[in-house]
Amino acid sequence: MSMREIQVHERPGMAQAIPLSLQHLFAMFGASVLVPMLVGVDPSLQLLFNGIGTLLYIAITRGNIPAFLGPSAAFVAGIGAVVAGEGHAAALSGCIAVGIVFVIAGFVVKTVGLAWLDIVLPPPAMGAVVATIGFGLAEYSAGLAGLIPGSVAPELAGKTIAVSLFTLAVAILVSTLCRGFLQAVPILIAVIAGYAFSFTQGLVDTSIIHEASWFALPKFVTPEFSWKAIAIILPAGIVVLAEHVGDLTVTERIVGHPLIRKENGLSRSYMGNGVGTIISSFFGGMPVTTYGENVGVMALTKVYSVWVIGGAAVFSICLAFIGKVSAVIRAMPAPVMGGVSILLFGMISASGLRMLVESRVDYGDNKNLITSAVILILAIGKARLTIGPMEIEGMALGAVVGVVLSLFFYIVDRLGFGGSKKDDKKEELEKAEAV
Repeated sequence: MSMREIQVHERPGMAQAIPLSLQHLFAMFGASVLVPMLVGVDPSLQLLFNGIGTLLYIAITRGNIPAFLGPSAAFVAGIGAVVAGEGHAAALSGCIAVGIVFVIAGFVVKTVGLAWLDIVLPPPAMGAVVATIGFGLAEYSAGLAGLIPGSVAPELAGKTIAVSLFTLAVAILVSTLCRGFLQAVPILIAVIAGYAFSFTQGLVDTSIIHEASWFALPKFVTPEFSWKAIAIILPAGIVVLAEHVGDLTVTERIVGHPLIRKENGLSRSYMGNGVGTIISSFFGGMPVTTYGENVGVMALTKVYSVWVIGGAAVFSICLAFIGKVSAVIRAMPAPVMGGVSILLFGMISASGLRMLVESRVDYGDNKNLITSAVILILAIGKARLTIGPMEIEGMALGAVVGVVLSLFFYIVDRLGFGGSKKDDKKEELEKAEAV
């Protein structure tokens, strides 16, 4: 028998909940360790505040939204630039500012409502933006998997590709051929199988595990105020506000009932995200936000329980202090994460395309066609726009331009200017009926 859906407020038994929670932890672990390492943040510290932030988020959203919070790659360029110029402590002031903006956005949404959402991100824009969340990570996944020439050393290319494809194949086979509980944990099984296969290929660096102590405290950092850091990092936070809506929209479609419009859902989600970011940044971590990998896991497994997400958060907190276990996961070879990421990020892109289909977007209307087309090309082409210290690239740029286009077309329609093929067809039909 197939594994049934486990809905948001359902609480699985302990025997099911533990592996389901570990699966979420494994799914986000690669990016959650890699992203902070890129900017010099202690991965154990980030794991701690991923967990704390997620638990706070679940509490603030009243357990209505299943989402795991982790560091967003959108902040890497800005934080990296500040760390290189002014140091880690200065960069934290910019990160705290991002959290404050999220909290303010939550209050604004609570005050003015959600009517604006259908104006700035109508289905042609939202579906395209959601699809590009996965598309934007496609090259990253393929690179980890060794499927892009030059992404790994030539002597390791064959082994890397073999491990990544083996891991992907296990995930696909388990999710399609297995039944019952096994069908709900394909990522966990694939990661374990891929890790074991990596040992046989000599791709696991065990020195990291041997050198790690059993107990280790994360390295905390005290923030230093810097206007420059705020100016450089904050624009990425504004972009992530739109990305956050995209992640929630995907989750809403997957779960099958309203999340954004239910009990101030988006307002509470923004606030929870903001509080998690402020606390993480205050002690030395990165801004946290909803994680695409975990959305992909839910889409694949049909397990949406906040209890499972909360369990993953508790495991994340524990791992921050258990050096050996944390090292075992940090030693996980990149091709293992590459293999599962191909499937997880692909599920997100497919959800965006599904959104366009289910919303019945009429591409006979040039405004809809132009909106989706521009977003897709800017995002997939990794277009980059630099204005002073601010840099917007890829999916973020596509989302911002999509909002601008949507607002422009909304104003055009309100003023009665322009037209569409749909309008022309309607007019022709009315004339034909009159004749």
